[in-house]
Amino acid sequence: MENQLAKSIEERTFQYQDSLPPLPVPSLEESLKKYLESVKPFANEEEYKKTEEIVQKFQNGVGEKLHQKLLERAKGKRNWLEEWWLNVAYLDVRVPSQLNVNFVGPSPHFEHYWPAREGTQLERGSVILWHNLNYWQLLRSEKLPVHKSGNTPLDMNQFRMLFSTCKIPGVARDSIMNYFRTESEGHCPTHIAVLCRGRAFVFDVLHEGSLITPPELLRQLTYIHKKCCSEPAGPGIAALTSEERTRWAKAREYLIGLDPKNLTLLEKIQTSLFVYSIEDTSPHVTPEDFSQVFEMLLAGDPAVRWGDKSYNLISFANGVFGCCCDHAPYDAMVMVNIAHYVDERVLETEGRWKGSEKVREIPLPEELAFTVDEKILSDIYQAKAQHLKGASDLQITARAFTAFGKKLTKKEALHPDTFIQLALQLAYYRLHGRPGCCYETAMTRYFYHGRTETVRSCTVEAVRWCQSMQDPSTSLLERQQKMLQAFAKHNKMMKDCSNGKGFDRHLLGLLLVAKEEGLPVPELFEDPLFSRSGGGGNFVLSTSLVGYLRIQGVVVPMVHDGYGFFYHIRDDRFVMACSAWRSCPETDSEKLVQMIFHAFHDMIQLMNTAHL
Repeated sequence: MENQLAKSIEERTFQYQDSLPPLPVPSLEESLKKYLESVKPFANEEEYKKTEEIVQKFQNGVGEKLHQKLLERAKGKRNWLEEWWLNVAYLDVRVPSQLNVNFVGPSPHFEHYWPAREGTQLERGSVILWHNLNYWQLLRSEKLPVHKSGNTPLDMNQFRMLFSTCKIPGVARDSIMNYFRTESEGHCPTHIAVLCRGRAFVFDVLHEGSLITPPELLRQLTYIHKKCCSEPAGPGIAALTSEERTRWAKAREYLIGLDPKNLTLLEKIQTSLFVYSIEDTSPHVTPEDFSQVFEMLLAGDPAVRWGDKSYNLISFANGVFGCCCDHAPYDAMVMVNIAHYVDERVLETEGRWKGSEKVREIPLPEELAFTVDEKILSDIYQAKAQHLKGASDLQITARAFTAFGKKLTKKEALHPDTFIQLALQLAYYRLHGRPGCCYETAMTRYFYHGRTETVRSCTVEAVRWCQSMQDPSTSLLERQQKMLQAFAKHNKMMKDCSNGKGFDRHLLGLLLVAKEEGLPVPELFEDPLFSRSGGGGNFVLSTSLVGYLRIQGVVVPMVHDGYGFFYHIRDDRFVMACSAWRSCPETDSEKLVQMIFHAFHDMIQLMNTAHL
């Protein structure tokens, strides 16, 4: 009886989904007031006055009408933004998504039991695969704990998108196929796909109803690896997923037309739990410097990554691991969660398999042999060339700042996330001599299917503080006061955005209503200050806190003259990964990271000297 009771009160991963509140529509007046504040750092008096007039006109005219239409839409949908956001942010985008949209991150095991060592790739691979599959089973049986903020459950829907999910290219718009089912919902795919040297294989991870063990996984991986090393490389169909979206869609249609069997093979990859990529390269990596592993994760061999899969688990020849994930179906926190889970298991087991070495009679992996012709081979060649050209333009600096971390900022009563955001503002200001419009991700998972909102970290308060830091006539006390004002402002914005009171997604909604109604684009969105302040995806700094665990990630910059900046926070260090384009003469990720390190010291010094 007791057992029964314990079972029935156990929370299930998705049990609160139906009781989550709908995504709210903020007040038009509030959103426009916040928007005006956010453009101030980028305008002179005359420009600001003009924008103020445009906003006033919008508020009293077409804006009010669009807002009413948006409220109507919200009545009929529990998340008025969901479908729009997916399309505008991801599925309508035509640039190659593998390099420009996907996010990547190294697994942190090299910091403890698995330092880089040649000859460990397959054995470690079998262990890491097994831990990933255990996580999949937890999710299937809904035993993954519900994320909460205090006692409030957060939306868990994105976790459904981690496994057996794939983006399918379309000529004008892509789509997402999700084949994951919980145990109570019914059948779910049970195979993984393995890519090695331009070839593709699949095998089932269940045998006689139970997960295959690391020794059994090792047998499958060894079979694939040996075969690929002793025979010619395959055509590398996967490289097509790194192509511009419309070109890939057309190549895919042609491939299916060539032989209907090709569709069956593509579907085996699409439905697979995830893709396991076997790389031949060995990135250099230390706990203080992750730069090279990041570059190889984003810019590695496109023939061993399926860029459209929600999860590619990548293994390098020196036993270092990482992931490359399509950003459309979910945000990085899902990956952070599984990566942390796996890392904890590797720590617990000292990186080894301690169970039975017995290997059952399991069917060997099946090779997916595509029918190709000269045209497809030429498409693959072109896809590889364009990917490697784009990838070679990417500069990534990923370093750990080890002088102090969260402990010290907390002691000074400074929020560690805000601390890094303001250090970034100061570093950018010093490096470029002007404020940098900045996007920081805020999470809206309090709401049904909530994903993100934009926190615009470059505030009037932050700029005033940056100016005071560069002005020798400003006293320490005044600098400290200005810094604390900038902190307070940022903390309030983050809270507002998480609670559904941000304005960026609201403005996007109003613009999309206008488009759907066939109305002209309102003047507000054509105003130069709209894009100069970051609107329309023009943020010079694209940033995100990856969390407080050992997990790190990165994306490419949003704009050519910008930076991508991901960071995570630990008690004793801050770890950051910064990307820039080499072809932009103005940006240099190495210099920016150095500047941020200086800013950290200056900020802590400011707190200490102002105490005296």
